[in-house]
Parts: sequence; structure tokens; C-alpha cells
Amino acid sequence: MTAPFRKSLNCPLITLLLGIGALILMFIYLQQTSPDYCPPRPPPPIQQETKKCLPCETNSTPTCPVPTPVPTPVPMPPPQRAKPIVLLWFWPENFRFQLSECKTLFNIESCNLTDDRSVYHKADAVLIYHKSIAWDLSNLPPSPRPPFQKWVWFHLESPTNTRKIPGLENLFNLTLSYRKDADISVRYYLKVKKNPGEEFVIPKKDKLVCWIVSNNNPGTGTGVRYKFYQEFIKHIKVDLFGKLSGKVLKHEDYYSTIASCKFYLSFENSIHRDYITEKLNGPLSVGTVPVVLGPPRKNYEDFFPSDAFIHVNDFPNAEALAKYLLQLDKDEAAYRKYFQWRNYLTAEPHLLSTQEFVLPICSACEHINSHREYKVAHEIYNWYFS
Repeated sequence: MTAPFRKSLNCPLITLLLGIGALILMFIYLQQTSPDYCPPRPPPPIQQETKKCLPCETNSTPTCPVPTPVPTPVPMPPPQRAKPIVLLWFWPENFRFQLSECKTLFNIESCNLTDDRSVYHKADAVLIYHKSIAWDLSNLPPSPRPPFQKWVWFHLESPTNTRKIPGLENLFNLTLSYRKDADISVRYYLKVKKNPGEEFVIPKKDKLVCWIVSNNNPGTGTGVRYKFYQEFIKHIKVDLFGKLSGKVLKHEDYYSTIASCKFYLSFENSIHRDYITEKLNGPLSVGTVPVVLGPPRKNYEDFFPSDAFIHVNDFPNAEALAKYLLQLDKDEAAYRKYFQWRNYLTAEPHLLSTQEFVLPICSACEHINSHREYKVAHEIYNWYFS
């Protein structure tokens, strides 16, 4: 480079250009750091031309792709809860049955019912039959009890025939009993007819009044009914069956015998609230009018129509009742009024003898499955004997 040219770099023009460049750079910097500065918008995306599909002609090849429909979501079923394990600690009265009968007889299969004590620590509930409990509680399930487990007090006898075993008052979570206010209330209820209004045909009768009875032990509370019976038979004939008479019926003859009677004595062995047993269900199920002795009429009407039975308390004495039954025997129209409830309801035969325990055990299975909440039954004796 020549000396004259180097000198030209120091000329005022170059200095001016450099100054202007510096000002422009400073201006750009201040704009970008300003809070009001907005970056330039990006260029719009390139729009691709959308081709319109024309209807395809017959036998022609479509020029447009067929859109794939959005699949309809299939709802997933809710996860099923595991069936609870219900352990039968004692077989009541040492009576055993096939546990599958819950499904066969009552269409109940909502729990895993077992008598295998090895599953005790996994069992959700334990059924403990009151009459099988030792006085010193030595045959109860072991401690400690699993915290999730429910103990069920299983008892079907009336208070008159209940031992007050000490130490049980606050051991249980649930009660299984004939009582209407039990956690698991068990009885044979009337059912609505499938064909309402269908006429009921009364079975042929060749006996007036019948009674099947075996227990006459005054210690079980039978004194009241036996005293009434002794006065009653002074005024009317009663066909007696069972151990008390020596004419013991076979199981297959039980229902047919009751059906052959116009009236049947449904006398409970003791009188307590809600203590209305199969003695009433039997005649109702076969077309015989029951004559009841037990709790007051109002209590019976909690479960049965008022014109489905005759209550001994409706009469001043046994003689008046006998006269009324003799009158009904001669008045067919009046007798048939006791079957009007059958236009809409029906009664089903119950299981006989020790089979009576099948229904409560199966009912407990169903209850434990549908009531998973935890609860405690306090002072069961105060409740049961009230």
C-alpha cells in the first residue's frame, strides 16, 4: 500500500461513516431491549391447495382417499370387587349342607362361603352360632382378630330360649336373627304374584283344625299355648300330629297334611316381638287358614295381610274362637275371604327340619357382599331382650 493511500484512511469521511454505523447499531439494540418491542411476525405457512373430491362414477377408480372414520370408544366395564370370604365357624345344631345350595335354592353366590378355619385370618366375616358357644368362650375364634373382619352373632331362638353367655355383649359387629331390626333379618316373606288377579284354588279339605307339635317342655315357654289348647279342645275337634301325639309325619307328608285342614294352629312356643316362625308360613304356603298365638296382631300385620290369619287375641276366650271356626266351616263365602290376599301375593314353602338354617346362612353371604362398611353391635343382650 502506498503512503498516500494510508493517509487517506484518516480522512474525515471515514470517521463520519464509522460514527453513523455505531449509531445505527445502538438504535437496533435499544429497540430490541425495549418492553414495547414486538418481534416481526413469522411468514404465513405455505397453503397447500385442497383438492375437492368429486363423486366417483360407477366402476371408476376414486381419485381421492376415503377418510378413515374415528372409532367409537368402547366403555370398559367397572372392575369387579373380589367376593368376600364368609367363614361359618360352627355348623348350627351340627347340621351340614352343601354350600353350593345357596346358588341352587336362592340364587345367591355373592361370597366365598366356607367352613375351613385355616382361612380365618383372611375371612371378611365369621358367622358364630350362639347356641354353640362355650360358656367360657374357649371355642371362639382366636385373637387378635383381623382389623377388617366382622363377627356375626347368629341366633334364631326367642329370648325365652336364649342363654345369656357372659362376655358376648360387645364382641360382635352384626346380628343375624328373625328380628325385624336385626342387621340381617331372616324370614320367609310373601312375594308379589307374577300374574296378579289369578284365582287361587283352595285345596280339598277333609279335616277342620290341625296341629303338628312335638315340643311341650314348659321350660321353653310352651305353657301359654298348651293351656290355651287344653281349653280349646273342649269345644272343637283338633287333629294332632307330631311327637306329642305319637303320629310323627314324614317330611314328604308335612305339607299335604296341612293342606288337608281348613285351619291350622300356628302357636309359637313363646311370645316375643317379631317371633313369628315357619309355623305360620307352612299353612299360608299350601292354602290353609292359620290360627295364630304369639305377639300381638299388630306385629303380625308388619309382615302379613290382616285377612290372611285369625288371631286368638281377637276373641275373649278359647270357646269363642272355637265357635267362630265352626261358623266359618258352614259359611263358604266367609271362609273364602281369608284367601283374598292371594289375588296379589303368594307364599312359598319353607325348608323343613334343620334345613331352616340354610336361608339365614345364605342371607348372611349376600349381606356381607353388599354391605362392606364396618360397624359394631353394642350390647346385644340389651337389644335382644328388650
